[in-house]
Amino acid sequence: MSDPILLRDDHGGIATLTLNAPASLNALSDAMLAALKAEFARLAGDGTIRAIVLKGAGKAFCAGHDLKEMQAGRQSPDRGRAYFADLFARCAEVMQLIPALPQPVIAEVQGIATAAGCQLVATCDMAVAAEGTRFGVNGVNIGLFCSTPMVALSRNVPRKVAFEMLTTGQFIDATRAAEVGLVNRVVQAEALGAETRALAETVAQKLTAAVKIGKRAFYDQIEMTRDAAYDHAAAVMVENMLWRDTEEGISAFLEKRRPDWS
Repeated sequence: MSDPILLRDDHGGIATLTLNAPASLNALSDAMLAALKAEFARLAGDGTIRAIVLKGAGKAFCAGHDLKEMQAGRQSPDRGRAYFADLFARCAEVMQLIPALPQPVIAEVQGIATAAGCQLVATCDMAVAAEGTRFGVNGVNIGLFCSTPMVALSRNVPRKVAFEMLTTGQFIDATRAAEVGLVNRVVQAEALGAETRALAETVAQKLTAAVKIGKRAFYDQIEMTRDAAYDHAAAVMVENMLWRDTEEGISAFLEKRRPDWS
């Protein structure tokens, strides 16, 4: 039997998901998208998991959509129109599940993250990249503008940087990716797993309910006008302040002791 296309390993409140199709550079095939959707649905209801790491097996993080599958979709009488519409809708659904998850999702990136793979990095809440990693939305090089990856990319990096990447198809390295905000930090390749794990552990040690309400508020307010964002964020803070564990956390800080969180 072949190995599952998506692996999950839980340890210490952290779930590590591994895209496990190294022969295709972990392409977002129909099977991979279905596996991610199912696992994200399970994680959404798993109260034991406080942080998620998303990584790729082999030498690459993710090379984007499976071009061989896409070409095969052209064999239908409509030349693939229905298949392509369904594919991009399914991919968008999977991408939007990530910010909707209650747990922070951290991409652990090595090798390359291209096209929809770069979109996946941009969609995750945080990202740690190994030195030497390259990022690109390079579909334009084969005549396919990366329009759906553009949505996530343009919400992560300055618009002129995004537009240059999209129209030239040129790659940026990990250092540049950190400079423009696509990843949080760049580490030596041999330290990638440990550094990503350390970031996940830091998040996992916080009050889970506070991280959950904060993540939801972060993505809600970022699409609002400034006035509406302040109103929304203030209402969230009022709710947060009234929790028993928040009261205990503040008291513990003032009394210089560890909080007794339920």
